Amino acid sequence: MGSWSKVRFAVVVGSLLAVTIPGGAVAQSSKPATSAATTKKPATKSKSTASSKNSSKTGSKSSTSKSTVSSKNRSNKKHPAAKPTARTIKLTSAFHASEQLRPMAQQLTSTRSAAAYSGVQNYAHSHSGEAAAAAYLALGHAYMLDHRYAEAASTYRLAAGSGEALDDYADYLGAQAALQAGHGADAYALLDRFAERHPDSIFVANAPILLANAYIQQNNPQGALRVLQPLADTPQAAHSDFRYTLGRAYQLAGDTGHAAPIYRSIYVTQPLTFEAGQARAQLQAMSVPLTSAERKAHADQLFNAKRYAEAGDEYHAIQREGNGLSPADHDALLIYAAVCDMKMKRISRRDVERLPDTADDSAALKLYMLAEISRNENDEAGHDAIINDMVKRFPTSRWLEEALYSGGNMYLIKHDAKQATYHYSLLVQMFPSSTYAASAHWRAAWMNYRIRNYVEAARLMDEQIRGYPAGIETPSALYWRARMYEDEEHDLGQAANYYRTLASTYNNYYYAELARTRLAVLKAQPAVAPAATLSFVRKPVVPELSGELPENEPHLIKARLLANAALNEYIGPEIQASETSSEWGALGQSEIYASYGEYPRALQSMKHSGISFFALPMDQVPNVYWTLLFPKPYWGDIVSNADKNGLDPFLVASLIRQESEFNPGAVSRANAYGLMQLLPSVGKSIAKKQGMKGFKTPQLLNPATNLQLGTVNLRQVIDRYGGQQEYALAAYNAGDVPVRQWMSSGDYKDIAEFVESIPYTETREYVQAIMRNRLMYKALYPSH
Repeated sequence: MGSWSKVRFAVVVGSLLAVTIPGGAVAQSSKPATSAATTKKPATKSKSTASSKNSSKTGSKSSTSKSTVSSKNRSNKKHPAAKPTARTIKLTSAFHASEQLRPMAQQLTSTRSAAAYSGVQNYAHSHSGEAAAAAYLALGHAYMLDHRYAEAASTYRLAAGSGEALDDYADYLGAQAALQAGHGADAYALLDRFAERHPDSIFVANAPILLANAYIQQNNPQGALRVLQPLADTPQAAHSDFRYTLGRAYQLAGDTGHAAPIYRSIYVTQPLTFEAGQARAQLQAMSVPLTSAERKAHADQLFNAKRYAEAGDEYHAIQREGNGLSPADHDALLIYAAVCDMKMKRISRRDVERLPDTADDSAALKLYMLAEISRNENDEAGHDAIINDMVKRFPTSRWLEEALYSGGNMYLIKHDAKQATYHYSLLVQMFPSSTYAASAHWRAAWMNYRIRNYVEAARLMDEQIRGYPAGIETPSALYWRARMYEDEEHDLGQAANYYRTLASTYNNYYYAELARTRLAVLKAQPAVAPAATLSFVRKPVVPELSGELPENEPHLIKARLLANAALNEYIGPEIQASETSSEWGALGQSEIYASYGEYPRALQSMKHSGISFFALPMDQVPNVYWTLLFPKPYWGDIVSNADKNGLDPFLVASLIRQESEFNPGAVSRANAYGLMQLLPSVGKSIAKKQGMKGFKTPQLLNPATNLQLGTVNLRQVIDRYGGQQEYALAAYNAGDVPVRQWMSSGDYKDIAEFVESIPYTETREYVQAIMRNRLMYKALYPSH
């Protein structure tokens, strides 16, 4: 048996994102690895943007049950106003001096056209001091984006000579430009004693790395080592850019004994970083080979990150080169490479069947591939036979876990409740700690509800709440368990307990509003001791949020100044550098964008803040957060076009918020355009009926035109479904054909049961989120 006979890919995968601070650390976020067969709509049906994948299971709160936000916000933390200092006065003065620059700088960053360059250059030449400095920074930034490094370096020098408020940016970015231009020696003075000259700069941790690279470029490895070695015990030393630069310094100094282990470690332990590829190249240059095990560990992590092409290439290369592989390892690599090909849809059943028959876990992987192919071929009997074989032969294999979840999803889409429940239940039984366990458990519970096996459904829903109290399925479980107490068991007191727990714990979720509606129907019920299950429900922690910004906070003022120069990628890091940013940072960043009318960026800042807004009562969150989360740009056009078509303007705004986040220039991967994400064919058809002559697709990027045609389209979709908004929204996202199939496949008791039964996760969450958005808008703006 080969040394890789029991491969188990990590369930949680680190997805590495490009850092916003050039030359700085890599930001990491973890996402669960998912099966290729998750329940989502086919790509050919998709026309929603990524924004439609909003927080899952989110809900709403009615305007009758929510009042406008109280002025006594419990979480509206206030701090004594800090007194202005010489530094904050200087920063504020620089901000006001350059306020008029922002539109021109933003245009330059976006287009980098000759006219945009000329506009900012003229601004810089016609101003002095901090206004000119900000303009030169904007120009330098644009030159860097255009790879015009020498011009960027020269422009950054002009910025440094014109003002002082952003001198750390002028120095650091200027050093970067000099290095890129091949003039590393010019960076020495800019980076010398950087931390002493700019102690509060966001670049303090990265400046030594940049300085070391300057020394390396000038063939002075000892200078680089003098900079880096004293920092070996700092947090920065764990970052891939620091480690790679240190390795390069050792390598150029002729110390391959220190360089090679650093490169090996980067390649194996940080394979998703840019430096991993560079490290391998340097090992090759030093004629230091990587072992097959090291290369496979690298490829495994690429696979887990869904970088299948790169992983497959590496598996194939290891297999071809051999390097002392046992026959079992050789065969296993062929199978690992094949699964990458399958993920990229470039392998056939015959190719898989020709793969070697092994006696280890790679045999389970081969069976998993055959099960997926059977699923794609709609061969249920073949699929189920393979699953049964895997259960017998490989009961602990990760590939059985994947196959069971994929099979459950297949039968969910087919509305085969019995088979879906079997696959999901078996997954939970055999892999209770699986990433998929909570989802599979809930789907088994819901399938039992749908076939009216209420006793088992009730048991599983209570088990869901107890076993996965922090899961995204808990609001659903609370609501539908309450419905069974109400409708089937006629225990109205206990039903009310569940509804109240749901409404108070998940205040603004889709199911919270449904719970309040049921409570209104039930009215007052005799008090009943809450079921023990409810003690497992977790109340959200109310964060300390300030509704007022610390106006004399240097990092906040500096972030505003950066916005004037359109250095957008540095706004967030600059704010986060403040010790108190956890209390106001999301608000500060969002308000900077909103103050310039950049509502998509403002909304994204709030969404990505990590704050669980929708679990909190409205009066425990300062009102300014809600208005940024639910903005009203283009409101006049939204209202007038909604009125013309008999639509609720809040429904239109809610759909736009989900589809494009109010970005009029949004174009999705499915080629949907503008605010309401219209396909060109739909826009053309409606424009013709509306008598719009000479219509061209780019007109859909005009907000007025998009709203005019989009509201007509939405009205037509709603009319096709008899005015039922949930059906119409599902069709808007997934298309008419699947929605008609879903409508005809079940005896739904009410519309909420239909929504929960939507098998495409994206579409289900999309419908729920828009219904929530609409009621949030109504609550926030009761007078329209």
